[in-house]
Amino acid sequence: MKIIVPMAGRGSRLRPHSLTVPKPLIPVAGKPIVHRLVTDIASVLNEEIEEIAFILGDPAFFGDEVVESLKALAIELGAKPSIYRQLDPKGTGHAIMCAEPSLSGPAVIAYADTLIRADFDLDKDADSVIWTKRVENPSAYGVVNLNDKNEIVELVEKPETFVSDQAVIGIYYFKDVAVLKKELQYVLDHNIINGGEYQINDGIKRMMANGKVFKTGAVTEWMDCGNKAVTIETNQRMLGFLEKDGEPLIAKSAKLENANIIEPCFIGENVILKDATVGPFVSIGNNTVIENSTVKNSLIQSHTKISNANLDNAMIGNHVVFNGNFESISIGDYSILE
Repeated sequence: MKIIVPMAGRGSRLRPHSLTVPKPLIPVAGKPIVHRLVTDIASVLNEEIEEIAFILGDPAFFGDEVVESLKALAIELGAKPSIYRQLDPKGTGHAIMCAEPSLSGPAVIAYADTLIRADFDLDKDADSVIWTKRVENPSAYGVVNLNDKNEIVELVEKPETFVSDQAVIGIYYFKDVAVLKKELQYVLDHNIINGGEYQINDGIKRMMANGKVFKTGAVTEWMDCGNKAVTIETNQRMLGFLEKDGEPLIAKSAKLENANIIEPCFIGENVILKDATVGPFVSIGNNTVIENSTVKNSLIQSHTKISNANLDNAMIGNHVVFNGNFESISIGDYSILE
């Protein structure tokens, strides 16, 4: 089994946080989004992972440090790491084809802007599985249309009339991903463009037209990391899941001086909390100092200093100095407010 992760986008909806750190590398509940996603997929597949291929963007943004962290992740999971580049953002289908040497055999393709909780019980009779989640407002999503055998016969983007309430979440299994490669090559060769880009859906639609059987796989939780508001919500939900799983969330090196932690919270290495109340649902990165402050429902990255603050629903980047009494803020890396 292979895992293929297209992650070349710049994450513009999460700016300013994604200006200096690629969105998939932004930590949520103490771990980068893409690390958590790939680890969770590997843990529930119950199959040996042969290779993990990452499709990155411009090396000026996705540099050596990013590459090394992703290679280390793959090796940690017992898989061969492969790094590819999508230098020209031409869509999801084009991104996958940038990893053409790895497109053979069984594979999971997962886009690195969501987190999930799921049991991956692969239907061995299906040529492909598309994971979905039931949603209350299907008109806002791409959804699947099913026949009476519960097979996917159509993908419909933001339907104006009801098709189904099962939204596509961006994780796919292919019994042989080389079949998708063949169809996407046709899409590229014949310049089949939707929304100005080459889309994975056009390759999938060709597979369906050629009689390939697609089934749905359900996830119990689907958590978005697209913008500040939903990323903070995802951080809250993930902390709750990790607490139930019994995962250690507070580093032993953290120093508490007249501080109160209301769990669940993630507290990184060498964090200092002084005259502070933190939590619930707060994640704090390594080497951050928080003093004379109250922080809840917030995500704060590493090497940052917060003082004299009352924060709720805040997302604060790395190397920030913040001294004030503002609420519901979004501050990027290397910012100073005094």
